[in-house]
Amino acid sequence: MSMRIKKFTLAALSLSLALGIGATVAQAEMVNGEVRKVDEAAGKITLKHGPIKNLDMEEPMTMVFRVQDPAMLKQVKVGDKVQFEAERAAAGITITKMQKGK
Repeated sequence: MSMRIKKFTLAALSLSLALGIGATVAQAEMVNGEVRKVDEAAGKITLKHGPIKNLDMEEPMTMVFRVQDPAMLKQVKVGDKVQFEAERAAAGITITKMQKGK
């Protein structure tokens, strides 16, 4: 096997592994929460929530989140039950999806 083919094979294998691992890590799950505060001007929401496993947060807590889309904040008010997904972003932990709970 030539050196060029070996390098290509190694690169393809590395890419496959990276994509497979990345897809697993990126999987966010819906988390139950309750709205404690909505700050539309800052694009933030305070939620009391359960564990967020994809962010390695095992304990329930209350914290402030940024929202990916400010329109999300217009759909909820203090006291609403919600389900949401959150991910780490450059600006901090950000809610990427949110819907009223059932």
